[in-house]
Amino acid sequence: MIAALRTHRRPGRLAQLAFAVGAALATPGAWAATWVYVSNADSQDVSVYELDRSAAALKPVDTTAVGGMAMPMAVSPDKKVLYVALRSQPFRVVSLAIDPASGKLRKLGEAPLADSMANIDTDATGRWLFAASYPGHKITVNSIGKDGAVGAVQQLIPTAPNAHAIHADATNRFVFATSLGGDNLSAWRFDAETGKLSANEPALTTVAPEKSGPRHFVWDKGQRFMYVLNELDAAVHVMAYDAARGGLRSVQRASALPAGFTGKPWAADLHLSPDGRTLYASERTSSTLSSFRVDAATGQLQPLGQLPTEKSPRGFAVDSSGRFLIAAGQESHQVSLHPIDPATGIPGAPTRVPAGKNPNWVEIVDLP
Repeated sequence: MIAALRTHRRPGRLAQLAFAVGAALATPGAWAATWVYVSNADSQDVSVYELDRSAAALKPVDTTAVGGMAMPMAVSPDKKVLYVALRSQPFRVVSLAIDPASGKLRKLGEAPLADSMANIDTDATGRWLFAASYPGHKITVNSIGKDGAVGAVQQLIPTAPNAHAIHADATNRFVFATSLGGDNLSAWRFDAETGKLSANEPALTTVAPEKSGPRHFVWDKGQRFMYVLNELDAAVHVMAYDAARGGLRSVQRASALPAGFTGKPWAADLHLSPDGRTLYASERTSSTLSSFRVDAATGQLQPLGQLPTEKSPRGFAVDSSGRFLIAAGQESHQVSLHPIDPATGIPGAPTRVPAGKNPNWVEIVDLP
């Protein structure tokens, strides 16, 4: 018994090694590779990087030509396919298979899109692709085949001016789309069996004031709040979300502009940290990232300040560990890797790597 206790207290090197291996295997993502994809509009390609968390580095892996103005992207729910919308004619979406071992991309096919699309996303089943057209004032649904390749347009719905973002909620029962020119969000019931959208009640939520230009939005994981970023005044709206009815109610309005800002606001993107404690927003005129502390009970925001990043940060993403923020600079043609302070949630000074011409969208994919 004494010997057994001594062994338990002071395990041998073999036991220590076994424990370490077991702990590593029990840690989510411990052995995962993380691939970062950046679409480059003017060079008409997608840059592929590996995120090495241990070295805090982005390592270039490959560049995949797509033959058109590559802009919004989306990843299939099973993380096997990357979708890239091309905003040059002929308007189409390219389906690219992700090699889990190398992160490299292989073309599965192309499918027509109904217009130049500012945003695309899949539903939770991975069988349908949503798209929102800024110049075409419409939203659409395309089918997705069993092989992961996008198929034909199944539905087209006219919207108020300048549709900009479209996403389904966590239940996959409701879909929302912003109208930048109409200052509203439209709400739709979604049938995942048929891929059809039908107007919800209420059908519209107005975003005040006029000409504020709602652009991008995200939900918290608990589906209690939606955060909406306005392009034209760089305000962030906190909206209480009624998941049972698909309804929204305004709670708070905060600003993503630096103190003393005197230019023309031009906000772009926003994302929540994986733990939901911090909200980030990018603003292109000042080339800054704003951080906000999120109140867990009320969803309301406390501004934490701004940080310089790449010039014209149109798109960015936060990795699944919450340790890194990756921002693309449309005018710098570079990508910044910002380490995030785990205590404050605030991004730090970045390291930079070259991208293609006019990088504008970032997707991060963890794979075993």
